[in-house]
Amino acid sequence: MKKILYILIFLLLGIFAACSEEAGTTSNYENRQPSWQTITATEALSVMEESDNFIILDVRTTAEYYEMRIEGAVLIPYDEIADRAAIELPDKDVIILIYCRTGRRSALAAADLAMLGFSAIYDFGGIIGWPYETIGR
Repeated sequence: MKKILYILIFLLLGIFAACSEEAGTTSNYENRQPSWQTITATEALSVMEESDNFIILDVRTTAEYYEMRIEGAVLIPYDEIADRAAIELPDKDVIILIYCRTGRRSALAAADLAMLGFSAIYDFGGIIGWPYETIGR
């Protein structure tokens, strides 16, 4: 009789442990950090050539933007992303190819966009590493 009682207790402890692990997994999933991907300039160019549904986002200053930029880029300085993204980037599922001068500001802006719920963010770093055509003064 004692043996059966021990077996029942053991089984109940196993069930409770499994339930608590499952709850922990769900909690970890819910608390995961939004993310984005870092890609190369070549990968960004491939998206530009192969897709019709993307935005090239320049997160530098206005002066930097007019000096040299990738044709078709939309300017939203990185420190204005939180205020302007919802208005100027209404589709949170559109592919966003993001760059700055060296990659620091684009990473900050990518993190902000991810926190705002954008789902397809690709940071290709800085325009100084962009070996393809640009426009500007």
